Amino acid sequence: MKKKIGFIILGVVLLFLILFFSLRKNNNLSSITGTVVKYSDNVVTIKSDNNDYTFNVEGDLKAGDYIKLYYTGILKSDCLNCEVKNFEVVSKENSTSNLDIFKDYYDLANNKLKTLSTDEKIGQLLLVRYPSDKVIEDLKKYNFAGFVFYAKDFKDKSETDVKKMIYDLQKNSKIPLLTAVDEEGGKVVRVSSNKQLVSEPFKSPSELYNIGGLNSIKEDTINKSNILYNLGLNLNLAPVLDVSNNPDDYIYDRTLKQNTSITSMYAKEVIEASKATKVSYTLKHFPGYGNNVDTHSSISVDNRSYDYIKQYDLPPFIAGIDAGAEAVLVSHNIVTSIDKINPASLSLNVHNVLRNDLKFTGVIITDDIAMSALDAYGDTTLKAFKAKNNLIITTDYEKSFNSIKTALSNNTITTDELDELVVKVLAWKYYKGLIIENQK
Repeated sequence: MKKKIGFIILGVVLLFLILFFSLRKNNNLSSITGTVVKYSDNVVTIKSDNNDYTFNVEGDLKAGDYIKLYYTGILKSDCLNCEVKNFEVVSKENSTSNLDIFKDYYDLANNKLKTLSTDEKIGQLLLVRYPSDKVIEDLKKYNFAGFVFYAKDFKDKSETDVKKMIYDLQKNSKIPLLTAVDEEGGKVVRVSSNKQLVSEPFKSPSELYNIGGLNSIKEDTINKSNILYNLGLNLNLAPVLDVSNNPDDYIYDRTLKQNTSITSMYAKEVIEASKATKVSYTLKHFPGYGNNVDTHSSISVDNRSYDYIKQYDLPPFIAGIDAGAEAVLVSHNIVTSIDKINPASLSLNVHNVLRNDLKFTGVIITDDIAMSALDAYGDTTLKAFKAKNNLIITTDYEKSFNSIKTALSNNTITTDELDELVVKVLAWKYYKGLIIENQK
């Protein structure tokens, strides 16, 4: 009996000690640093190591500030029950918020976000393949982020025709549109497939490089951008940064056909040259296509090791990001060393590599989710959303729109998750000068 009582007493003592040290730990002063992505009604959301944390804070804060916040409690995404003791805004000159390319525009973007309905927010996630009918009607209904144009959309059109086509779209859009093409040059041309618009198709990157090295690449980027912008186009879904030296690879003809080092210099040259124009460029196809088959027609599985990909495929993307790339397009390849199940475009793991390891702060875009590679993956729009793509390239936009709206209504996803993705798109549009309202 005495032994039993002794065990009970010991158990009570241990429980007391556990509670004591737990409470003591919770009351210890901790700190976190990060970028303010949203501040409203004394609630701040900060991004730290690419995770979002929400606190109750009273003070003078605005989106884009880089702060150090002192608190007690257990750190978790919803930290409203934590007690904030103090915070300080860290000098931007000494903070990693300088790495966020849109950091000066989040305040404007968040204010704009507050004026949008849920339907309008959903529309800002959709980069839509230009439809053949009901264009204006559906644009007004769904409020798309923008359109992707293909060669058929320019066929037999004059410069005046194209300008009018895009002007009519912008005139009827509540929020200025992204107007995109895949004008890679060589095998993939859209605008320059029409001789009325460009006298001859743009040359491929490899042909340009063989003619005049990186200087030819620079001249071509500026010339191409000026032509696109004159027509009303503001986004080029290029350059292709996949590294391939094998003519048998599907992607080979669309690449620079050079090694990793030279391809990295190519990425830097294109992005830096594009900054002198009003057309944005998109690094693709993350995390590198390698020797995989064509995902337009079937699923492709990349079994290369992550160490190999890190050494040979990622450096061009890193170079482009360091040069100020605003957008990255993710492939549909299954990269087994990162995610054995999901195609890269639908994989949160792949996106975390891009955000956390490569420190990319711009807009992430899916490859076209209408490609056959995704046929077996069910609701690809919802999966693309959950993988944290900011823009989803889609052909069946009604299906994509309804997928997100249904997921919101049944709480599969949240409004906060929607806002987090959309605010990046809006910030990009402010950065590009497409949205100019409310700027001082």
